[in-house]
Amino acid sequence: MAKELSIFVDESGDRGGKARYYLLTLVFHDQADSITEAVTGYEAKLARSDLPTNIPFHSEPLMNGHKDYELLGIEQRKAMLAYFSSFVRRLPISYTTFVYRRSQFEDPARLMERMGRDISSAVVEHLDFFQSFDDAKVYYDHGQDIVKQALDRSVGKVLSKGVVRRRKTSMTDYRLEQVADYLCTIELALVKYEAKEDGETYNKFFGGVGSFKRNWLKQARSKRI
Repeated sequence: MAKELSIFVDESGDRGGKARYYLLTLVFHDQADSITEAVTGYEAKLARSDLPTNIPFHSEPLMNGHKDYELLGIEQRKAMLAYFSSFVRRLPISYTTFVYRRSQFEDPARLMERMGRDISSAVVEHLDFFQSFDDAKVYYDHGQDIVKQALDRSVGKVLSKGVVRRRKTSMTDYRLEQVADYLCTIELALVKYEAKEDGETYNKFFGGVGSFKRNWLKQARSKRI
């Protein structure tokens, strides 16, 4: 059977260009490694705690109590974040995140070029891993052109093989896209803590910078490629 790599992509940074930082996270998953048991266990934990299992995990509205989370109290939302973190810890994945400060780029085209170079460099650095797969599928449908172009100019070009960009087609795909969102949020939290721009929301959920680094960041970084 052909060996297939899935790459799930998420970004942090508004489309209007007002956010101070822009982060891009790529999550890598060997399709031969099933995550069905981990997904089932995660959803069972939510159900036992009388928490919704049908809300797609999305860090920003969860932490701020917006959108699908507006009827949930903070303790419920903290529990959901903790359960998702535990879920990520069980997954056979790896990831990388690129961090950019908006002020360093004159326009989106410059940012796109830099992202493309950084993705290419990461692929080259771990070329043996990437070349062990027969196919690579990139899952990204958020619609930001600079991300699409950066992916098109890097992954397929460096690997010199057919790379298909596709939309999510199953709950497994959805959950792994949500993992990319979670890891993007953890890496952004580190950036903001170190710049002393964290605010009360992070402290409520992570317990301050010390607790964040000892627990949340350490767990996430164990998955870095």
